[in-house]
Amino acid sequence: MISREFRRFFSALASMFGLAATSAAQAQAVAGGDPAGSGPIVAALGWLQGTLLGNVATAVAVMAVAAVGFMMLTGRMNWRFGATVIIGCFVLFGAGAIVSGIQSAAAG
Repeated sequence: MISREFRRFFSALASMFGLAATSAAQAQAVAGGDPAGSGPIVAALGWLQGTLLGNVATAVAVMAVAAVGFMMLTGRMNWRFGATVIIGCFVLFGAGAIVSGIQSAAAG
């Protein structure tokens, strides 16, 4: 029963991380300037990115890694799933650097 509850928690966590990574990539995809009339939308996405990559994401990531570590320690979780959660945290917080690296590689 506990593992089912944690699976729900981690799938909700993963969907939130996916949303954050998608909004960060979309916010950085516009290189030549913003289209006309998109000021409020860009501001809202910037706020969402700042919120999800700031204190909220840090707190959730710390709790997720702690939960994964505890469940791995007690033998209740698959090691591959735990590693996926931890790698997902690295991708979430490194999304800006990853996108910048891809853009610089494509330009040069």
